[in-house]
Amino acid sequence: MVIVMKPNATQKQISDVSNLLLSLDLKPHISRGEERVVIGVIGDKKKLKEKNVELMEGVEKVIPIVESYKLASRTFNPVSTIVDVNGVSIGGKNIVIMAGPCAVESKEQLLESAEAVKKFGAKFLRGGAYKPRTSPYSFQGLEKEGLEMLYEAKKYTGLKIVTEVMDIHSIEIVSKYADVLQIGARNMQNFSLLKEIGRSNMPVLLKRGIAATIEEWLNAAEYILSEGNKNVILCERGIRTFEQYTRNTLDLSAVPVIKKLSHLPIIVDPSHGTGKSFLVSPMAKAAIAAGADGLIIEVHPDPKNALSDGAQSLTPKEFEALTKEISKVANAVGRDFI
Repeated sequence: MVIVMKPNATQKQISDVSNLLLSLDLKPHISRGEERVVIGVIGDKKKLKEKNVELMEGVEKVIPIVESYKLASRTFNPVSTIVDVNGVSIGGKNIVIMAGPCAVESKEQLLESAEAVKKFGAKFLRGGAYKPRTSPYSFQGLEKEGLEMLYEAKKYTGLKIVTEVMDIHSIEIVSKYADVLQIGARNMQNFSLLKEIGRSNMPVLLKRGIAATIEEWLNAAEYILSEGNKNVILCERGIRTFEQYTRNTLDLSAVPVIKKLSHLPIIVDPSHGTGKSFLVSPMAKAAIAAGADGLIIEVHPDPKNALSDGAQSLTPKEFEALTKEISKVANAVGRDFI
């Protein structure tokens, strides 16, 4: 449930409610909007049955949350969350682009990619140092060496870094180099990993699972939020269906659905969502039109010789053309880009 405080509620009144919850072994989550404070209650709400919280000073009303994802729901926080990543806001009026190669292959490849994506408007450099691959014989990434290359590209260009965390043991080392920790589709329901990242307070990019429902996806976000980390960004990257022409089926309807059900920002990955470079541009523009807060796009200086996902990667020239189109779509729907 959520406890909605009156607009003029004092800090003492808010503290009194929080202290009552703590005394009952319930977990309060305070969300401060522009007009009022909302206190989310996590735990067995039966403990509040005889406490008449509605009558406490400063309380306006108590609303039960029927969704299983309490903290991720818009009922808990009606104001859309903006995640600040070291000065770059995700979830506001501005469209944010994360771009770069699927995998870090070499210093030259990464720096060339970084310079290009920054030139054309990206705020984040994406690149995998640890790569979860379907086949054990595929390129698995450069690991720590790849992280060091990403950090060097960050120092050279000023771009923020988003890269994937594979397991609990790699959180600490990846956090030293990255600005955003990415949880890939295969790990969306790795609950131990979600909990640990929830304790890290690092910004998190949570990709939708390969065949996950929206409810399952939001419950995965709930694991992170319930550990105290409010910096969660959702990423629609396509789901597995019977269609075989595209790599996945990019579910753009998920964008307005998430906006209705949750306060969390959402970006779209048209590269993994389609698996074909010629589809990236139209799907990226459609994602912005649907209300996405940003995009994550694979860009490689030489896609034909990429060690991973070359077929879905844009060249720098193609990325430049896309950003010009994105700017037009963003303006048309009341958003800003560049």
